[in-house]
Amino acid sequence: MHISISKVTDMTENGLRNNSVGMSETEGMVLAAGLGSRMRPITDTLPKPLVPVSGQPLIDHVFDRAVASGLRRLVVNAHHLPDQVETHVAARNDIKTVISDERDALLETGGGLKKALPLIGSDPFFVFNSDCLWIDGASALIPSMIRGWDPARMDMLLALAPTVTSVGYHGQGDFDLKSDGRLVRRGEKTVAPFVYMGVALMKKRVFEDTPDGPFSLNLIFDRLLEEDTLYGMRLDGLWMHVGTPEAIAEAEGAIAESAA
Repeated sequence: MHISISKVTDMTENGLRNNSVGMSETEGMVLAAGLGSRMRPITDTLPKPLVPVSGQPLIDHVFDRAVASGLRRLVVNAHHLPDQVETHVAARNDIKTVISDERDALLETGGGLKKALPLIGSDPFFVFNSDCLWIDGASALIPSMIRGWDPARMDMLLALAPTVTSVGYHGQGDFDLKSDGRLVRRGEKTVAPFVYMGVALMKKRVFEDTPDGPFSLNLIFDRLLEEDTLYGMRLDGLWMHVGTPEAIAEAEGAIAESAA
């Protein structure tokens, strides 16, 4: 499968006005606090966000996408080997960064985001898994999500990858995607056509009435599904799931092929 890496296209002035949000005003958070247990033994001494793929740490692939798309500030949480994460993030001079310190307790995805909310300036804001690795197709993902954002209907917009074409992914998928973009959870003992790839655009209000301490973003997903305000957007490109040491070589092969 050959997918060229396209340059990020500029947002139109009309598109920014319609969605009441622009690239330079939108901030994001990178979830980088996980233990990376399935990546051991590499992650015994190196936090998973710093595991190299195609010559650069996973988290730098995320930062590069964010910078190329016009984001100007990212919050990064840290728990496992946090000093390494902080030092690496501080060395980026092309984007402003702030650390959300989770040394005392691992808060999971939802809890970590809730703790960091006071540090995030924009509403809505992007969320990226630190190991989210993808190749854009003709339409770059982050600008497409901005263009597709409709605050009147959406509380959260998830980036979705097709389960059958994703590299390194061997699960049963997460969601079905309706024609209007709304999502439906995969039923028990069924296979869903799309998997959440670890990029989302969301309102801060989704954290209202959520627990203090650790909890998963799945708690919020389920609530928004009931309210019909959880939407999805299909990736125009290729997603690589880098969850194990073996998956690194698969991702590097896909990246090399795309550049050929």
